[in-house]
Amino acid sequence: MTSETDQPPTRVMVVDDHPMWRDAVERDLRDAGFDVVGVAGSGAEALARFPACRPQVVVLDLQIPAPNGVEVTAEVLRQDRSARVLILSASGEQGDVLEAVKAGATGYLVKSASRPELIEAVRRVARGDTVFTPGLAGLVLGEFRRLADPSVDEDGRPRLTERETEVLKMVAKGMSYKQIAERLVLSHRTVQNHVQNTLRKLQMHNRVELTRWAIEKGLDDDE
Repeated sequence: MTSETDQPPTRVMVVDDHPMWRDAVERDLRDAGFDVVGVAGSGAEALARFPACRPQVVVLDLQIPAPNGVEVTAEVLRQDRSARVLILSASGEQGDVLEAVKAGATGYLVKSASRPELIEAVRRVARGDTVFTPGLAGLVLGEFRRLADPSVDEDGRPRLTERETEVLKMVAKGMSYKQIAERLVLSHRTVQNHVQNTLRKLQMHNRVELTRWAIEKGLDDDE
């Protein structure tokens, strides 16, 4: 049976526009036994070298001369679906992480990661595992759960119906159930039911909590 050590070393490309950082990453990966088949200092250079190098893993900074890391990720995977992209960026901002993952990145590390963390991340990404700097994994999972489930909003809460939102706006403006019923030509009981359903969805206990939340969301503002 062939062991992992009998396998040829993983081919890696390193892309970063800071020469000292790029050289350090290249050196660390070579010392760890990886085959660094190419380096690049820009998105254009990376894409030009990629077809000949055919790396299994691309260790890629996001903020590089055009095209940026997100665009390079998408193009690399368009050319070779078997390739893996590990983002190694100074940014841990939610928007940057999600854009990279949506483009197809398998992993995302911030540059404060240690040498052992980087080496282990490259190994795992090469195997097809997803790897994230601690704290980013939950963010990504939550976002993709939200995208996959249209019944929840951007905060992960159950999405309200159009009528529930309409009633909630009036609650936020301080209107009574009777006033809301008259405005919407509904029964008092129907308005109460909409409010109770909204409380249940938002996991709140009373109208005071609901009103405070609605005001924080700006639902009391006139359109």
